[in-house]
Amino acid sequence: MVGIIGKKIGMTQVFNEEGIVTAVTVVEVTPMVVAQIKTEKTDGYNAIQVASGDVKDKHVNKPMKGHFNKAGIPFKKLLKEFRVDNPSEFQVGQAITADIFTDGQKIDVTGTSKGKGTTGPIRRYNQSRGPETHGSKYHRGGGSIGAASYPARVFKGMPMAGRMGNEQVTVLNLEVVKVDAERNLLLIKGAVPGPKKGRITIRKAIKAVK
Repeated sequence: MVGIIGKKIGMTQVFNEEGIVTAVTVVEVTPMVVAQIKTEKTDGYNAIQVASGDVKDKHVNKPMKGHFNKAGIPFKKLLKEFRVDNPSEFQVGQAITADIFTDGQKIDVTGTSKGKGTTGPIRRYNQSRGPETHGSKYHRGGGSIGAASYPARVFKGMPMAGRMGNEQVTVLNLEVVKVDAERNLLLIKGAVPGPKKGRITIRKAIKAVK
């Protein structure tokens, strides 16, 4: 299942022929190059490795330079693998661009969500707060986490204060509103995870709703 690596530019809105407005996320797709082909015979699974993004030579270490030189492609910033059913359909050095998607196609988008820092259980898990009146001195605490003398421990997964955000998030069944192959742009209906200029991965929807 071939996907593509993109950079979130921001959000805007577009109008269709009937004048209906749709909020879309603009994603810039940097053309990718196939750097390696993996097969069940040689690697135990079928996949292609793709390279994307421009980078200065001084920022590429010796092992990666050897890897790119072996493939005969320019140095790139990112490497990523995509599982495929038939790797023989691809060749090393082949370019993959935004035109692998079509208008109206359903896709899955994976990105890293915005980090919110350390937060309490009310913000992190939408827990209720304590009373604000009648002399209560317990307002935004997490509440009891124990279970008496038995089992005398805190269960795993207990909602508590901690880091919020900055984790991998996948949004399923988004729609491609428009593919601009000339400018390597994708207009995706709705919002996608991550901040502006954040890296995201786009693939064909695996649970597409017909």
